[in-house]
Amino acid sequence: MATTPVQEATRLHAIFESCREITQDVEFSAAKQWLAEHPGRKAIGCFPIYCPVELIHACRMLPLGIIGAGNQIEITYADSRFQSFVCSIVKSTLELGFTKRLEFVEGMLFHNICDPARNLASVFIRNFPGMFVDYIHFPQNFASPLGMQYLQKEYRRILDALQERSGYKPTAEDLNRSIQLYNRIRAALRELYRLRSEKPHLISAAEQFLLTRAGTLMSPEKNVEMLEEVLAALPTRATRPKDRIRVVLEGSFCELPPVALIETIEEAGCYILDDDFLRGWRWFTQEVPIEANPLHALAESYSERAYYSGSKHDSREVKAAHLIKMAQDQKADAVVIMAAKFCEPALFDYALYRKALDDAKIPHLLLEFEEKTWIFDRARSEAETFVESLLFD
Repeated sequence: MATTPVQEATRLHAIFESCREITQDVEFSAAKQWLAEHPGRKAIGCFPIYCPVELIHACRMLPLGIIGAGNQIEITYADSRFQSFVCSIVKSTLELGFTKRLEFVEGMLFHNICDPARNLASVFIRNFPGMFVDYIHFPQNFASPLGMQYLQKEYRRILDALQERSGYKPTAEDLNRSIQLYNRIRAALRELYRLRSEKPHLISAAEQFLLTRAGTLMSPEKNVEMLEEVLAALPTRATRPKDRIRVVLEGSFCELPPVALIETIEEAGCYILDDDFLRGWRWFTQEVPIEANPLHALAESYSERAYYSGSKHDSREVKAAHLIKMAQDQKADAVVIMAAKFCEPALFDYALYRKALDDAKIPHLLLEFEEKTWIFDRARSEAETFVESLLFD
């Protein structure tokens, strides 16, 4: 039976509100429910930005996005392990461990984002001796074919460690099934971004952020069903375009901004057409090929089919070139740089972005945030002033 527009709108609203609840749940109820429904299975936490989730899933475990705790918990214990000038996500992730909220997780995977993230892996090993903790060393030289060979071996090392922990040895067919499943998820996310770029009134950046983030906290099978249901309903959503400027957003690739901050920027008069929120969970610009050697396909895709990220050095592209191209492709009126406080990769990049944006005569606004922020009056004022300067200059 066909659904009416009112029923579709009600269903969409219910999905977005459910995603909001999931993203704010620091007890990880959705993941725990999955584990209860699958006795003997385990969950592996993935610290941002990119994690080869297919390896975890192929070992019959649940990849779980452990990406800080937002403004849902107070930092009580983690401050004693890190300096005061370390970014919030590192501390809140560690706080989840100290408050026993990660006891149900079998292990954690980290990788080389920055020095604090690298140190966080060592702190987890020291403070949670029963937990499986591993560190993925991604290559930094993509101009050399040896980088891809190295990454394939690194994936094999991680896979061997995961299968030992899970008790299941995945076959090439298992890995390809996992790749196909995550290809569907990433394809759905790419389509949502395309739709938002063309018709930003149909889905807001905040709503898409909630969809993506909630997907990192549930099984991929449930995630793909949810995304495809939303995609089917959006084209007929009864919403009208608003008088807003078109912007792209950069700088929030690791620590996640509060959803209310994204909503604040939009309400100040911005259509956010593209962003780097949770880019690691939609890492590939195209589908990962299905090959006889799935590890090669994943390693090649990381090198040749990945989005730009401030955490990944790639000498084949000028640092700010992707941002200028993104703004031009989206026909954006401006760029918003939204960087977490004390985030060295993002703030170092801003120096390069600023010069490139000035040279290209693209207006930009710099906003700093922390995931634990509650009040957004200053950000609202700065965004409104910026919008007005463009609309009425």
